[in-house]
Amino acid sequence: MDAFLAGMATLGDPFILGMILAGTVLGILVGALPGISGSTTIALLLPLTIGISPIAALAFMGSVYCAANFGGSITAILVNAPGDPSASATALEGYRMAERGEAGLALGISAIASAIGGIVSVVALIVAAPLLARAAYSFGPPEYFALAIFGLSMCAAIGGDGKVKNLIAAALGVLLATVGIDLTSGVERYSFGIVELSDGIGFVPVLIGLFALAEMLEQSTRRAEPARLIAMDAARLPNRAELRKCWRAIWIGSGVGTFIGVLPALGATTAALVGYNETRRWSRHKHEFGRGSIEGVAGPEAANNAAVGGSMVPTLALGIPGSATTAIMLAGLLVQGVRPGPHLFTEQPVLLYAVFASMLAANLLYLVMGLGMAKLFARISLIPPTLLWPAVFVLSVIGAYGPNQSMGDVVVMLVAGGVGFLFRRHGFSPAPLIMGLVLGSMLEEALKQSMIIFDQNPAGFLGRPIAMTLLLVTLAGLVGPQLLRLFRVARTA
Repeated sequence: MDAFLAGMATLGDPFILGMILAGTVLGILVGALPGISGSTTIALLLPLTIGISPIAALAFMGSVYCAANFGGSITAILVNAPGDPSASATALEGYRMAERGEAGLALGISAIASAIGGIVSVVALIVAAPLLARAAYSFGPPEYFALAIFGLSMCAAIGGDGKVKNLIAAALGVLLATVGIDLTSGVERYSFGIVELSDGIGFVPVLIGLFALAEMLEQSTRRAEPARLIAMDAARLPNRAELRKCWRAIWIGSGVGTFIGVLPALGATTAALVGYNETRRWSRHKHEFGRGSIEGVAGPEAANNAAVGGSMVPTLALGIPGSATTAIMLAGLLVQGVRPGPHLFTEQPVLLYAVFASMLAANLLYLVMGLGMAKLFARISLIPPTLLWPAVFVLSVIGAYGPNQSMGDVVVMLVAGGVGFLFRRHGFSPAPLIMGLVLGSMLEEALKQSMIIFDQNPAGFLGRPIAMTLLLVTLAGLVGPQLLRLFRVARTA
């Protein structure tokens, strides 16, 4: 309880409160910009958080993460151009509502559903993360190795054109994590005589390249289309009847989003799409979907914001990213020397509860801002790409160079940007590569320690029930769908 109160007390620090406010405003702004998602922004600004305390850095990144999902709904409703991928489901019904003159109502229910979903998930985070961390105290190197394998297998579900491509990208990320001098053997690996690579490939330049620079290259291939804002006065709160109509959708979305967020690698976009489908399935007004259903706005908005808090559970409790954005946040913590995992709940509990408090504050802040300034935030989507993307490039170079003052990191960022662009062109998602890069060092270290424990005999894993359970679940998740498909084909033949 003392740690909880101390964490909540950090909101009284003007600097922490300022970081939350800045992160919330920035998150709404970048969320409203098509192409500039919350993950891109956090990757771009990650170098700026290295010089501040871990609490302030996490408060800032968490606020951007929370607010960007809501910001994407503003342009999804007014322009039919989701600023953040997680708002794509919102555009299906929100833009229809705006076309018939109910843009203010759509934005109002979006703000309320987003805030409720976010708060529900943070409460779940406060309850579930310590329980999960307590269970993780029984984990040793074999269990962490199996957990890392499970996390990498979940990459199969992240975007892209197929599971195989996602797993290839994750394997490439693990390979990149092995670059540099092996601290156990002293052998230099895959550096090809390049001095800058002897310490390994840094998280920051790769993140900036894969997200910010690759998005800039992708946007440069598209013609700029002028956005048209639908006329509206202001966002308005739904009345009692409208809120009662949406209540079921909000709770369905909050539950679905929190559950999907906890599962490693799925993220807010998946949560929003599943939330939309489940809302439609359980709605008493199915005929309204496709024509501008208020429930079709409330469900996915609650889901994508609930996924934010949910994805922080495995990230903080186990050190396994719950989404691409939390993978970037995890990298930021590692750069600062903070290693997420069960030990954090005993060694740095104030840090964790400060994160919880900042996310609660961010959800309340963007509720107020969304209702009062939605139309103003929407106008950021009118910034010409000819001004926006050169600025992004300059910030990318500065962000890659800044942490180590190394031109080698700038080159890595440029190469990562080219790889990210090719990934998008050929149906690969950059998120699995990031997951592989973040989990690669944990995977290798845990495997080495496990083999030492087992006296170089892999059969030792058979005597570790938790590790074997995780490995069997991983195998079932990868092979099970194919076996089920073959079984169905055999039955119909």
